[in-house]
This record gives sequence, C-alpha cells and structure tokens, in this order.
Amino acid sequence: MKILVLGGDGFCGWPTALHLSSAGHDVTIVDNLSRREIDARLGVQSLTPIATMQERIKAWHDVTGHTIRFAQFNIARDNEKLCDLLANTKPDAVVHFAEQRAAPYSMRGPAEKCYTVDNNVGGTHNLLVALTHYSPETHLVHLGTMGVYGYSGAGFSIPEGYLEVDVRDDAGQPQSREILFPTKPGSVYHMTKSLDQLLFQFYAQNDQLKITDLHQGIVWGTQTDHTEMDPRLVNRFDYDGEYGTVLNRFLVESAVGHPLTVHGTGGQTRAFINIRDTVRCIELAIKAPPKQGERVKILNQVAETLTVIDLAKLVASRTGAPIQHVANPRAEATENELVVSNATFQALGLDPLLLDSSLLEETIVLSQKHRNRVDLSMIPARSAWNRDRQQDIDEKSLAA
Repeated sequence: MKILVLGGDGFCGWPTALHLSSAGHDVTIVDNLSRREIDARLGVQSLTPIATMQERIKAWHDVTGHTIRFAQFNIARDNEKLCDLLANTKPDAVVHFAEQRAAPYSMRGPAEKCYTVDNNVGGTHNLLVALTHYSPETHLVHLGTMGVYGYSGAGFSIPEGYLEVDVRDDAGQPQSREILFPTKPGSVYHMTKSLDQLLFQFYAQNDQLKITDLHQGIVWGTQTDHTEMDPRLVNRFDYDGEYGTVLNRFLVESAVGHPLTVHGTGGQTRAFINIRDTVRCIELAIKAPPKQGERVKILNQVAETLTVIDLAKLVASRTGAPIQHVANPRAEATENELVVSNATFQALGLDPLLLDSSLLEETIVLSQKHRNRVDLSMIPARSAWNRDRQQDIDEKSLAA
C-alpha cells in the first residue's frame, strides 16, 4: 500500500513509519519538524539523542534497504502542497499524527493555545478538503485521544465512540438515536480532538470519506524493534513537564534521584498503551477501513487503566524512588473512574503489552543510560490550567 504518515518525525509517527515500511508498504513522511522547534524554544532536549530526519531516513535504508520518502511542509498552512501531494500520489491510506500533542503545552499561554487550535483544527480540515477533492478513495486514519471523553467517570464502560440513547418525541413516544459519545475535553489540546470528531462526521457523511478515528490512551515506553536496530533510528523520549507523559516522567525522575512527582492525590485514572502496541494498532486499523458512505469508525486504542498514584507505586517498587505529592496544575476531579471498551482491537487480534511486563524494565534502563542529558529544571509541570490552579502552585512552592 502507498501510505502517507503526517507528523512522521514525532514520538508516535516515527516508529509507525518504520513499522509500516518494514511490513512492505510504500511510506512517505510529511512533517514540518515543528516538534524539534518547540524543544528549542523551551530549551529542552529529548532524553535520547535523536538524529536529523535525513540521518534517520538514511539509517533506515542502510539497515533494511527500505526507502522512506520525506516531504517537509506544514499541512495547516501549505494547503497547495498538500493538495499536490495527494493528487500525485493517490495514497491508499493517510495516517494523521500532525497535531500539537501535549495538553500542558496547549495550556501554557495565549500563544500556545492559539497555535494548538490553528495547527490542529486547521491541519485536519485542510487534509479533509484535500482528500475530498484529490483523493476521495484514500482511507484516513487519525490518532485521537481518550481525553475527548473527559475523566469524570461515566458509571459504565465507555463505548467506542457512539452511544445509543432514547429520547421522547412530541407525542411522548420513545425514539432511539445513536449519537457521538458526549465529549468533555480537559484542555485546549483535547478540545481540538473533539472538534476533529465533528469535522470527520461531516466529511464522512457529506463526501463519503473513509475515516477511522483512534482514541488512544497515554503512551508509555519509547523503543520498538525497529527503532532499536541502529542508534540513528532511536525514538524521542520526552520527560519535561510540558511533553513528558506521566510514566516516562516518573522513570526519568527515578533515574536521576528525583522524587516521583504525583499531581494532587494521584487518584486520577488514566488509560495506557505501550508504543509497540500503538504501531500495531495503526497497522490493524489501516487494514480494516470502513466502507465509503459508512459512519466514522471510532476505536478505543488502550490496553489498561490505572490511577496515577498506583502507577507511581509501581515505579517506586521497581526503582526505590520516593513519591512526592505536588500541586496539580490541571483543572480536574481529585479522583475519577475510567472503564473503557477496546473490543474492536481485541477482535482484530491485539494482545496488548501491560505495565507489569519486562518492557517497563527496558524503559528504566534507557532512562538510566541517558540520565546525564536530564535538565532537572525542566521536570516540574508549570503550565497551570487556570488562575486558581496557578495560585495553588505558587502557594505550595512558597511553602516548600
């Protein structure tokens, strides 16, 4: 298959591109390298030393003989280039990772909030328009987030995208309807993913585009079998307060002798998936597209759920690191439940890796190997969701 991987230089995009190329697909990466530019602006670097895009692609060819092509442009701004690429390649599938992915960064300030909306929503809409007019047979696979559902608990297992409801008509008779599961985004980033859903619904209905939307949990781990094949292929590893996912941040903290910083009580339940399962799920989704004219296919891409405090205790038990409770920058419930259905991926054959697997030890070793690259000042999460949260952070910092 001919596959475009948008955002293929990123944390999930790069190992996905390698996985698809290794499987024999004709892969082209599109990326504007904005994630590297954000690192430069924040004054932080990946824990792992990542090669340039040109070095990465050359290394992949050196090791495997496979060729990955690369086009550098911004899909949210360079609509003409995007249209030309789709018109010329007519890909079988487009995998869309090209969005600003960090909730804390999206709440950092006015510029970051506006950038996240302009980049994410603008890029998604440009892609849908380009597909409609230049490659309507292409299957779009989008990486969404479990965060669109919010974290307040539903009292039942969250279904895969759709909810059957009964409403009474004017005559008092019950009428059954199927609606998108109500969204409750917890950040500007999550809001853009909620808006993506509406865009997908419209273009699937109006133009019969084939769209799969993957609501993914928090990704843990860094390496896959393919990124481990050569040092130049290593994946990025974010540990800072803006981009570091909670488990990877805990592992780096343990490696440098820093307490595991648990936000609030740690009673927040999150969904998790290993990076190796992410790339497998993407391939499974590509192989099982909806038919033209069908509704958007929404799949929950998760392996398990765990509270943040239980996750911290798991890491502490493996590393001996102490746990420290700090002010929570997020405007969220102190505790929540989260039960999620991942029935479709299980039916497609996914046997997910869990947090108690040996891969956790591999990630601990990787964190310790590169601990000399850690900037301790970048570990704390400083982007507060609102004024009340900022005041709480400031007061607890003074008390400390």
